[in-house]
Amino acid sequence: MHPIVTAILWETAVEHYVEQLIDLTEPDANQIYNLSIEGAREILRTGNPSNVLQIEGSFALVARTGKTVRMARSLDRPLRYFLAKQKDGPALVVADRIDTIYEWLKTAGLDAQFHPSYTRMVPAHHIVELQLIGCPDPDPVYTRFFTPEPHALAPNLDQIGSAYIAALADEIAQWLRAIPAEEPVGVSFSGGIDSGSVFLATYHVMRKLGMNPGRLKAFVLDFGSGPDLDQARTFLDSLGLGLFLEPVEADISALSAAETIRITEDYKPLDIESATMALALCRGIRGRYPDWRYLIDGDGGDENLKDYPIEENPELTIRSVVNNQMLYQEGWGVGKIKHSLTYSGGLSRSYTRTYAPHCRYSFKGFSPFTRPKVVAVAEAIPFVELTQYDVAKLYELKGAIVSRGIAAFTGLQMPVFPKRRFQHGALPADTLRQKLPFRETEYRKQFLSLYM
Repeated sequence: MHPIVTAILWETAVEHYVEQLIDLTEPDANQIYNLSIEGAREILRTGNPSNVLQIEGSFALVARTGKTVRMARSLDRPLRYFLAKQKDGPALVVADRIDTIYEWLKTAGLDAQFHPSYTRMVPAHHIVELQLIGCPDPDPVYTRFFTPEPHALAPNLDQIGSAYIAALADEIAQWLRAIPAEEPVGVSFSGGIDSGSVFLATYHVMRKLGMNPGRLKAFVLDFGSGPDLDQARTFLDSLGLGLFLEPVEADISALSAAETIRITEDYKPLDIESATMALALCRGIRGRYPDWRYLIDGDGGDENLKDYPIEENPELTIRSVVNNQMLYQEGWGVGKIKHSLTYSGGLSRSYTRTYAPHCRYSFKGFSPFTRPKVVAVAEAIPFVELTQYDVAKLYELKGAIVSRGIAAFTGLQMPVFPKRRFQHGALPADTLRQKLPFRETEYRKQFLSLYM
């Protein structure tokens, strides 16, 4: 795919002023259901946030009108930019990866201006507007295009579960319809609540739409010592669906934090652990099935239902978790002192743990939990009423909501197991951290060394 490069010449009586927009994104990587790529760009070009919300699917878009550039992305894919200075005017370089930007700057002889921390991430759910002026550097303007109504649902777990899984199933159905009928579908599976609900909803939707469920497989990563394989087998066997399980064996000696850091372009330890497991799974599937393309997973399910151990993060309290809009999806929020301009925050930052491994092995990945209509139901849950700020009650909610919703939608009684992170199900935590030392400062140094 060749980059899209646009340049407009602005002239005055005394100087020639050239602004460049170098769009290195890949249009074919977008998965938009209701519009052409150019139609979606035209919506973004107007800057109307309510119209941008109507773009259905996964996207990372750039649009220009004169000196005004607007960028927007969905939660499940990164979008970065860098403003370089030239004698004749600025050059705005936009791509999904830091190293892509860096390589272009090298070819243009502008790499001396580069540092990875000077790149900027477009935060999910926002239009970022930038003026192509070179000096002084322009400040971006952020306009939110997705603002779900908080705590709008009644505190009824059956109703909440039904609404949540119905939204999930609608997104899965839309995705399945867009896939060629002969293509197989793989679920990144552990038997946990998120991957379990995605598998069961996908299986049910395929049958409901008259699709062949024989196209479906539940891929579980197996290093020979992790608890996920037994959990996955128990989950599916209890529902008479054990024939869909396919273990993907991996070798612990092949795990490399350095490789993961290079591929994800990040250094947060938990995300490096998760992405290392995702790379192992993708590598194993690709080795077994050279032509497999479509994977679906449950990334974002923990964020939606606020199912992370609060006690592991000294910055958090249950009040901050349940009262801050989309805290786990977006971090502390655009414009806040803790929001990283280089990386964004929350899942908006960390989704590279899933996106980058999929890209590395040429998979088209998808998580329905990242879609606005599903997130909107999650944000509408009255967490305060349901928990009364009790941490134990918060941790119980996810299993209660999702299992009720799956039962209502599919008629199946989904097993609910205690929460366990993906990476700690593939390998015991102690074993994993012997291979991937849990030190953010070291990971950060490794990342920066890529550009030294």
